[in-house]
Amino acid sequence: MNREHLLSQLSSHTGPFDIAIIGGGATGLGAAVDAASRGHSVVLIEQSDFAKGTSSRSTKLVHGGVRYLKQGNVSLVLEALRERGLLVKNAPHLVHSLPFVIPSYHWWEGPFYGIGMKVYDALAGQLGLQPSRYLTREEITDLLPTLETEGLSGGVVYHDGQFDDARLAIHLARTSVNHGAIVLNHTRCVGLIKENGHIIGVKAECVETGRQHEIRARSVINATGVFVDDIRRLDDPKTDTIVAPSQGVHLVLPREFLPGDSAIMIPKTDDGRVLFAVPWHGRVIIGTTDTPVHHAALEPRALPDEIAFLMTHAARYLTRDPTPADVLSIYAGLRPLVAMKEKEKNGDTATTAALSRDHTILVAESGLITITGGKWTTYRRMAEDVIDHAEMVGGLGLRHCTTHTLMIHGSATVLDAHDPLAVYGSDAAEIRTLATQHPDWAAKVHPRLDLIGAEVIFHARHEMARTIGDVLARRSRSLLLDAQSSMSAAPKVGALMATELHWPPEKTSHEIDRFQKLACGYILEG
Repeated sequence: MNREHLLSQLSSHTGPFDIAIIGGGATGLGAAVDAASRGHSVVLIEQSDFAKGTSSRSTKLVHGGVRYLKQGNVSLVLEALRERGLLVKNAPHLVHSLPFVIPSYHWWEGPFYGIGMKVYDALAGQLGLQPSRYLTREEITDLLPTLETEGLSGGVVYHDGQFDDARLAIHLARTSVNHGAIVLNHTRCVGLIKENGHIIGVKAECVETGRQHEIRARSVINATGVFVDDIRRLDDPKTDTIVAPSQGVHLVLPREFLPGDSAIMIPKTDDGRVLFAVPWHGRVIIGTTDTPVHHAALEPRALPDEIAFLMTHAARYLTRDPTPADVLSIYAGLRPLVAMKEKEKNGDTATTAALSRDHTILVAESGLITITGGKWTTYRRMAEDVIDHAEMVGGLGLRHCTTHTLMIHGSATVLDAHDPLAVYGSDAAEIRTLATQHPDWAAKVHPRLDLIGAEVIFHARHEMARTIGDVLARRSRSLLLDAQSSMSAAPKVGALMATELHWPPEKTSHEIDRFQKLACGYILEG
């Protein structure tokens, strides 16, 4: 997957594409895979990097949504559990089963949650992972030796999926390219092309060079997450706002806070939220929050109240109380929740109080197709739905969706979960070969990070990494795992990228400075 080669393909393409997609997160990339695997000509543009926004800032879970079951949204849980099962099969190098323990601190919680998880198991059917079961107090402390034991009476263990969100996004991009799609990061939409009131394409601009492209397409999909309203206003400046962003914050702690291979799930905190403590890449993720925000940003920042909430609850359920000095990284993401409009009996339009966690597709009079909402677990179903719409809107003819059984790039090889290169799947072999070609490529970029030089070269050469942030935040997850060490590693990573991408010294210096300013926002000050 080479950016210059794909840009050349774009320039030489004659006639309109079947489908143009704006947005390179989970939804857009999933749509590109679906459309390309049906045989459509596809182009996707992303203003920053693939999964730069919400899609790289999740709790790292592929799950049915226990809290949605509690809310009575059985259809959403059913769909998510089915999609979870398909994802485990289609991307086994990136998705695996993880046990979650629900501890009971009141006599009624064990039976209550136990019955709920049996319903969860039943809804999963043949695509279930492992059955849930009751645990004694002793069994729980064996699984979770650092769990607070005062008042602990027992609990329930169930299984859900875990994954690396940004790595899955990169592998989806490569899967789409393998099927003929053109996907371009660092390429922003600067306008829509209209003819007789109907959208017939997209005006795109390369962020690196400023070069503009007019991309004609029979169908245009707006899959920009929390930014969909910005694109909709390029079509119609007077259009209503449909997305109400909600911020979710996570803290990352050293693994000693939660040793072992099980996660903790607290179904209801003081204010009714769900809390997770999840082992991931040798660290522990604590999250999340659900805070309404008024303005969407590419780099959202955690609010003091959100940090206090997570620190307080981590201390409540773990034997060791974390301090700001223990926090290795803090990251925030924005959920694109949909505030839909409905007609009341008098014909007026009123905003409903409820915000949808399901996905929504809107087709404008101009033909612009907007998809937003949803979650990572259901990305494949969302993609199938929106490409069905795109085929109808663009008069492309209805073609069969093949992604139910389509294997994701890299899935041919599943390595041991403890292998630092496991997330690359079958690409790991090429990285190991690169590591033999230069001493710097075999060495770690920092003693406290698993990232080696060969990975950086591979990211730039085959995964379209264009900035130090692309490498340290998304191709590897170093920034989320240890922000301070990532800042220290930036000069080394910059030097490796400069060699591969032929950066002049001033470009290298600029990229290092830019990343270090970015990384400061991931460090929790004491």
